[in-house]
Amino acid sequence: MPQNDAITLNALALQHRVERFYYDEAALLDDRCYNDWLTLFAKDIRYVMPLRTNRTRREWKLEFSGPHESAYFDEDYASLDMRVRKFASGTNWAEDPPSRTRHLIGNVRIVDDNAGEITVRSAFIVYRNRLERQTEVFAGEREDLLRADGATFRIARRHIALDQGTLLTSSLSFFF
Repeated sequence: MPQNDAITLNALALQHRVERFYYDEAALLDDRCYNDWLTLFAKDIRYVMPLRTNRTRREWKLEFSGPHESAYFDEDYASLDMRVRKFASGTNWAEDPPSRTRHLIGNVRIVDDNAGEITVRSAFIVYRNRLERQTEVFAGEREDLLRADGATFRIARRHIALDQGTLLTSSLSFFF
């Protein structure tokens, strides 16, 4: 919620709807319901996780890779759909056997509400366990553009900012 706005019942109801949307999304991912998860996205989605480098305070604005530079993910609806279909096909060798994940979402803040488009920032921790002993924890922040779609939302943009500068993982074959 914008800081200068008085808290109203409508603002509280919107906050609750947004939080519930994110909790339901996390459950879909953890339950491996990827086809249902994909329906949460707008057809013009931009799903981006830029690279992050350590910078001095003078250079903080340069810590994330830019729009035309390398990124862990820079996807649209077609590429997300392809990844989801690969999970279902049984040919996703990086996920066979599949990872066990737990997506924890918190500190959900509505930073802008503009005529049916809502900018939301949230913190996440993703726990991932693979095989017998491979355990990884990822933490960071997401900034999403949500579009109202009836009683729910569609994610039109997701910018994922990992707190880690160096990823010590064998693959990024799951979703944030």
